[in-house]
Amino acid sequence: MPPVIDREKCTGCGTCAEICPVQVFRHHKDNDKIPEVKFRRECWHCNACVLDCPAGAVSLSVPLPCMLLHVDASTLKPREPRHV
Repeated sequence: MPPVIDREKCTGCGTCAEICPVQVFRHHKDNDKIPEVKFRRECWHCNACVLDCPAGAVSLSVPLPCMLLHVDASTLKPREPRHV
């Protein structure tokens, strides 16, 4: 799923277009203050646009295969030895 820009929250700063490593966004400040999600299929789902947007205007649904599971190692218990 490509990034989505909330037009009501967006301030037009263009941070999403500047930070995107694959240039998914196009931002023409003269034509429209809101950046356009131009190359949807190119999105790497890196979440940089979401994390760096100062207005919190960008949302991104990360596909399940791209998600990483984070588990705090200090919460894990060692397995009990199995007796066979």
